[in-house]
Parts: sequence; structure tokens; C-alpha cells
Amino acid sequence: MTAEQTMTVTGTMALTAEVTPVTPAADQAAVCGFEVVFLPADSRVGQMRRITTAHLQDWDLAELSDTATLAVSELVTNAVRHGQGKPVGLRVTSSGHELRIEVTDGSQERARLRYSDQGDEGGRGLLLVDALMDRWGVSPDGTVTWCSIAIPEGRS
Repeated sequence: MTAEQTMTVTGTMALTAEVTPVTPAADQAAVCGFEVVFLPADSRVGQMRRITTAHLQDWDLAELSDTATLAVSELVTNAVRHGQGKPVGLRVTSSGHELRIEVTDGSQERARLRYSDQGDEGGRGLLLVDALMDRWGVSPDGTVTWCSIAIPEGRS
């Protein structure tokens, strides 16, 4: 797989994101993956969903698309809104038994579950991730929020 470049033009400023294939280390059983690093912008959320959906289709994992893209949407939105303007990274890998999504925002403020009131317009993203994914967590330094879901048996 070769790196693809995507571009979104916002006003007079062009923002680019490089989609890079992930090559597993010798001790990892990763089958496929990609990584994207981009400047934070609300328009990137939909773009990252589309990139993820396309890769899942290429990997014959389309049945995980709805769940995975919802997780991508929530984690990327959090990174864009709370990452203090630092570049955001999205990494999605399939190891044959699980699909893992990692979002890096450079902020050391750890993502956490919030319980929102009915009238609140936000604050439910990690609740959705917690409900839909098998596992999720935050790196010890707080810069990476990740989640994973099992790949259905016989799909690896």
C-alpha cells in the first residue's frame, strides 16, 4: 500500500494530512494499519471517518465500520476540541484478532468518562466508546486515547 495524501481547503489555508501505512514491528502480529497526523480542525472528523471506512472495506472488515467510525469520530472530536491546538494523530490497526484505534493529541490532560445531564449538548463521547468497544484506555502520559474491538471469529 502506498501513502495517500488528502487535502481540505479551509478559506485560504490548505490543511494536509498524510495517510501512512503502518508496518508492524517484528514482534507484533499486525496485519494492516494506517496512521494520519493532521492539524486540528472540525472538518477533519468526517475526513477521518471516511478514511477509516475506506481502509476497513479494503481489509474486508466492513461489518465493523459503523462501530469503528463512531469511535473514531468521538476520539478525534475530543482531540480536536481539547488538544490545545497541537497536531492530532489517528492510528488504526488490525492485528487479526482485534481492531485498535488510537488518537494522539499531545495534551497531557487525560480523557475521562463524564456523566452529562439531559440538557447538556456534549460530554457523552467516551460513554459511547465505552458502550460500543470491548476496551478503551488512556496512555500513562495522557497523550493517547485508545479503544479496541474484537474482530469476529474466522475473519483474521
